[in-house]
Amino acid sequence: MSKNEFALPDVGEGLTEAEIVTWAVKPGDTVHLNQVICEIETAKSLVEIPSPFEGEIAELLVETGTTVPVGTAILRMVGDDADPDPVAPAAAEGVTTGGAHAAGDAAAPADAPAPAAAAADEAPAEDENSGAVLVGYGTGGAVKSRRRPGGQPLVVVGPAATAEPPAAGKVYVKPPVRKLARDLGVDLTRVAGSGAGGQILRDDVHAAANGAHAGGGSAAGTGELRIAPTSGFSAGAAREERVPVKGIRKVVAAAMVESKFTAPHTSVFVEVDATRTMKFVKRLKQNEAFADVRVSPLLVMARAVIWALARNPEVNSAWAGDEIIRRNYVNLGIAAATPRGLVVPNIKDAHELSLLELAEAIGTLTKRARDGATQPAEMQQGTVTITNVGVFGVDFGLPILNPGETAIVAMGSIKEKPWVVKGKVRPRMVTTVGGSFDHRVIDGDVISRFIADIAAVLERPEHLLS
Repeated sequence: MSKNEFALPDVGEGLTEAEIVTWAVKPGDTVHLNQVICEIETAKSLVEIPSPFEGEIAELLVETGTTVPVGTAILRMVGDDADPDPVAPAAAEGVTTGGAHAAGDAAAPADAPAPAAAAADEAPAEDENSGAVLVGYGTGGAVKSRRRPGGQPLVVVGPAATAEPPAAGKVYVKPPVRKLARDLGVDLTRVAGSGAGGQILRDDVHAAANGAHAGGGSAAGTGELRIAPTSGFSAGAAREERVPVKGIRKVVAAAMVESKFTAPHTSVFVEVDATRTMKFVKRLKQNEAFADVRVSPLLVMARAVIWALARNPEVNSAWAGDEIIRRNYVNLGIAAATPRGLVVPNIKDAHELSLLELAEAIGTLTKRARDGATQPAEMQQGTVTITNVGVFGVDFGLPILNPGETAIVAMGSIKEKPWVVKGKVRPRMVTTVGGSFDHRVIDGDVISRFIADIAAVLERPEHLLS
């Protein structure tokens, strides 16, 4: 590979290959320090590759949608087989995935705007042994931040993504939102963003998609009801489509098959009167201390699971062949549905958090998951997982264990139902709580006590204060 070609970097976590999802530059563009070159999809996350060099793009060597091994030349710069205009190469920590901070962010407040451009004369003198390499390998140095005020990265749909103030015609949008737009067939250049600084949000994309499919209604002057055809099926399209299994879908599929056919799953569940939980959530929302965090029944269930684990420590274990690992800590996994598929990041040492700290951690974790910013390390070393299938409008579902864990707890939708209270039928807010467990590690009596303890907290949240 010649010196003016640049290879797909190893961004960590044992990466061997990645798909080029989008190019943010094109031949003829002049790139600047820390400008986003492209976005890649690894098996676990979307990663933006920033530029540690300056110069003119000669050729993009890999088409979007192509998966290539680490070390493959993906881009060629203009030059006579010489290094492009050198600047301080970026450190591996400078790779950002959505909300992750660039290496240079530590030197300035999180809400400070990035410089309009990274001037080459401000970069430290380059070590004679260091070359202009893509972030993720090679020698490291300081990186200028390319974040917007408020800590969000700038991603440009257009000819070149730079850290300069937005110019007319450029659309700023996060990678998961761009993928959603591609899936729905929405042209982002025609969408007006409702976010800060004109940023396009998921709701903007859905609104644009719904507008494109709008139609039908009643025929004017006839009184005849006209039903619009079902949207989502394109006339003239192929009757079948073959979608390659790759990225996070491939990882999830392999993990679920391994879990389901390795660990003997058994499940228990119980109906719960969650009326007091709903009242407790309402009181927390009115509490000034919780004004800046999202409070939901999931928070109460998370706290209940931690409380129940302390009373039933066998559940917080893992099967390891000829031994069982007992954990004296709780890394609480939260199953999150994202545009890219199911991810299960976990809150490290959740047992040490107060209720407010737990609410903040859940909010941060779920937002990063929705934004596609979850890092591989955040999905490792979980001890138990919770999932709220009720948000999808279903009463309950029996989940599959997250590999390496002994139990997963699920909560269904909370609905008003007739319930017998002291011999009288009364309307109460009722839900179903249950879960699956690895019968190699624990038996039915243990998981039953565990689920019963969770139900007890949901029925009387004052247990949280004991």
